[in-house]
Amino acid sequence: MADEATRRAVSQIPLLKTHAGPRDRALWPQRLKEEYQALIRFVEQNKAADNDWFRLESNADGTRWTGTCWFIHELLRYEFRLEFDIPVTYPDTAPEVAVPELDGKTAKMYRGGKICLTEHFAPLWARNAPRFGLAHLMALGLGPWLAVEIPDLIGKGLVIHKERQRDAAAE
Repeated sequence: MADEATRRAVSQIPLLKTHAGPRDRALWPQRLKEEYQALIRFVEQNKAADNDWFRLESNADGTRWTGTCWFIHELLRYEFRLEFDIPVTYPDTAPEVAVPELDGKTAKMYRGGKICLTEHFAPLWARNAPRFGLAHLMALGLGPWLAVEIPDLIGKGLVIHKERQRDAAAE
């Protein structure tokens, strides 16, 4: 399924040990700490490979995450807001990542801008829960989705770079 570079990158993301979701008040802080450690490691590894492509932050209790992701296409950076909530059944159920500004632009998306990860990513998550975490969601879910969908949306004219939007508005 994944190419060798993806497998190598994902193998360097720490697997999580604590099986706890937000309703588990005693163990959730430990799980959240592991999530942050894995995300930091993934971001560091991406920066070392000159492949920095997202920023994430959470609310105080770690149940709501927001940030930005970007994709470089033909030397232009396309940036998008992203958001997701941790489901009550986490980590047995993966979060549903939403890219609201792309809502309705592709068939591989649900209402509200939630990206479709059911066919490829959901079975992988299910096989690896609770060891997978948010870094794995980004690496194996959102990253590949962006790599497939964004060039297609650009090619169809459904996503236009901000500079080109300004140029068109100025004319």
